[in-house]
Amino acid sequence: MGCNSCGSHADGQPKGCKNNGTCGTDGCNKLSVFDWLSNMALPSGQVAYDFVEVQFKNSRKEFFKNTENLPLAMGDVVATQAKSGHDVGIVTLTGELVRIQMKKKKENPKPEEVRKVYRKASQKDIDIWQRCRGREAEIQKRSREIAISLGLEMKISDVEFQGDGSKATFYYTAEDRVDFRQLIKDMAKAFGIRIEMRQIGYRQEAQRLGGIGSCGRELCCSTWLTDFRSVSTAAARYQQLSLNPLKLAGQCGKLKCCLNYELDTYLEALSDFPGQDTKLFTEKGMAFCQKVDIFKETLWFSYKDDPAHWHTLTKDQVNEIIALNKEKEKVASLEAYAADNIVETETFEKAVLEDSITRFDRPKTRNRNRKKKRGATQKVTQGGQKPAQKGNRKSGGGSKGGQKGTPKGGQQSKRNNPKAKGNNQKRGGRTNNNPPKKNNTRNNAK
Repeated sequence: MGCNSCGSHADGQPKGCKNNGTCGTDGCNKLSVFDWLSNMALPSGQVAYDFVEVQFKNSRKEFFKNTENLPLAMGDVVATQAKSGHDVGIVTLTGELVRIQMKKKKENPKPEEVRKVYRKASQKDIDIWQRCRGREAEIQKRSREIAISLGLEMKISDVEFQGDGSKATFYYTAEDRVDFRQLIKDMAKAFGIRIEMRQIGYRQEAQRLGGIGSCGRELCCSTWLTDFRSVSTAAARYQQLSLNPLKLAGQCGKLKCCLNYELDTYLEALSDFPGQDTKLFTEKGMAFCQKVDIFKETLWFSYKDDPAHWHTLTKDQVNEIIALNKEKEKVASLEAYAADNIVETETFEKAVLEDSITRFDRPKTRNRNRKKKRGATQKVTQGGQKPAQKGNRKSGGGSKGGQKGTPKGGQQSKRNNPKAKGNNQKRGGRTNNNPPKKNNTRNNAK
């Protein structure tokens, strides 16, 4: 929820509409309303509705009459009538939609009870209002300390100043009734303002303060939900949810309001569904219902003597067996019905085993094999053997590469082995790369 003013500057600093926590166009406020009649003109001769909706801190909204016929629009800061003094708020709705909202909330004030819009707030009114809003956090902390020192079992959850700064309303939650007469005296003496205490419920507290739910979104009660319907654990049972209080409770500690959102759909689906206490009579024995899947329209039954073995049946099959049982007829067994529901599905393990793990590896090229062979021959020459050489090269007049490649051990074998010299002369001066034979080494040793 954001308006066009929300964003950041080029240097990364937040831009905003500079209203210090309240949106000037009512795009970021709690319980914001979209005026879908704003671009439509009224019929000729019809006067615009003279009531406006004004929002104060958090989710508090009230209706005021525009007796002065001020040209008000959404986002205007106005000074309104209060019991004593004046209050400052932001206009959130004008025109014919205000009539619909008042009818929805059953607001029909008497003429003497109608409160008025005084004027558009001046800069002085806005400065006083913002100064008072800045004191709320400090006063809330100090008021909690006073309540603890008096031993009162209550929680002060929010503090709201009136626009002129003459009065502050303290919202608190408590399990039982609290005698806060001494608390009011101490706070009035400490803060120098008029004090009003207002007890609210835990859901109203979450609505005023807001927060993030377990679903990752803002709380429904602080964004769009206005009526709090009763929620019971039966709603969780109908939706096949585990009755875990930690998972079913919201930020307020009560059951989540969203449990009622899909309840009607589940009740409609369960209207023609067999109950979980259904018993099926077969020739093998009695069967009980173990589990129900509403979306797949599937039920699981097990025999009384064999509760660990479940049989899958569809909703139509169960209704058919129930109809036969009402006529005092027993089916042969549940296996005959469950065999029709077996569907072979390709498991994840089977799909993985069919694919080769190395299917994305590149095949080894021949060039890499050649490089490995060349590297191996070079290592062998360093160990005392001379690699084979092509071309007619004389034993005495070799090139520089041939001289470097000739090991010392090869020179000694030529001197001590006369047969090797003869072989070299017959081959046209080619060097013999074969290692010396064992007999030659024995002669050399002698």
